[in-house]
Amino acid sequence: MKPLALSTMFAQQERFADGAVFARFAADAGYDAIEISHSTPVEKIERILESAALPVTSVHQPAPWVRHSNGRGNSHCNLAGLDRDERKAAIDYAVTSIEWCARIGANRLVVHLGHVGEVVEQFEDEHEMRRMFDGGRAGDDRFLELREAVIERRRAEAEPYLEHARSSLVELVRAAEPHKITIGVENRYHYHEMPHPAEYEQVFEGLAPEQAGYWHDAGHAEVLHRLGLIDRHAWLDGWSRRLVGAHLHDVIGLGDHRAPGDGDVDWGYIVAGVSHLPGYTLEINQHQSDEKVRAAIGFLERIGLR
Repeated sequence: MKPLALSTMFAQQERFADGAVFARFAADAGYDAIEISHSTPVEKIERILESAALPVTSVHQPAPWVRHSNGRGNSHCNLAGLDRDERKAAIDYAVTSIEWCARIGANRLVVHLGHVGEVVEQFEDEHEMRRMFDGGRAGDDRFLELREAVIERRRAEAEPYLEHARSSLVELVRAAEPHKITIGVENRYHYHEMPHPAEYEQVFEGLAPEQAGYWHDAGHAEVLHRLGLIDRHAWLDGWSRRLVGAHLHDVIGLGDHRAPGDGDVDWGYIVAGVSHLPGYTLEINQHQSDEKVRAAIGFLERIGLR
């Protein structure tokens, strides 16, 4: 059977303030490993490691979580940003994640490569789209107008951010290479984030698959598809050949990070696209029940992903 890792996304609960308690829960629930998410503070990571309950097989940049100088979490620093100081900070945080990866002995680092423009400006129209979708108004003319505006705005502004994202990735590859760590560039949840399927070609140019590959997030692909922004098949159709990892979770409406089997995702194309991987990470949020987290293992086995 293929090993399954449980992300510490699920550990964002008071009862798991001690990371050792979470590690033992994951082992008791039937998981084989742990992924350290970018929401995980250093003390929790240390306790997970000290427990020795399960191996850690991947780290999600920018773990560990710390508060940046602007008061926000370090995950808000943009690896594709045009501001030199912000991008340097984002790179430094990611390099720290690489150092943790090496210390732990994990060989995969999941990376969010950044986004186009200022988050508030880029997300405004998409946020309205999401509210309309949740309200059953995705067929309204206003929804279609917003979608066209979102697409056009990103298209017009993307190129310099994409160049900076590529430059940041090269720096991270250089830092990871001595440790034999592969960087998995994840598909993202919001349209202004990057890369899009067609942008991976530029991002990966000149890099070997063992240096940087594609990390598929099933829920992110599904949500952008439901909004009519990016076809869910485009990611794996284009990049299954360069896949280095996958986050598996289910979706209802636009709500993702549900336990696999507790949603309405069409898993057929996902199974076809990721089944050659040696294992998977379940990225389940802290609002799911223990029973659903446990049941997800059997669900994946039934659909051929175990």
